[in-house]
Amino acid sequence: MQLTAEQQTGFLNRRTSQAGGPPGVERRQFSSTHESARPEVNELAVAVDQYKLRHRRRFITFDELYDVMTSLGYHR
Repeated sequence: MQLTAEQQTGFLNRRTSQAGGPPGVERRQFSSTHESARPEVNELAVAVDQYKLRHRRRFITFDELYDVMTSLGYHR
């Protein structure tokens, strides 16, 4: 009987298509928090997700977050 790499090492390689779900589907940071009670929080979450998709970024910096917030009309 031949063991798989996961069985041999106990390590699951999430980069393989079998382990991470359907190929081509990206995980979003705010996917479960779009249901906030505050509409302005939902608006920011959607804007951040759109920014990340447009710029092909998984995570954004504080500078980028500030840019997203100013694009929504925030000012100090």
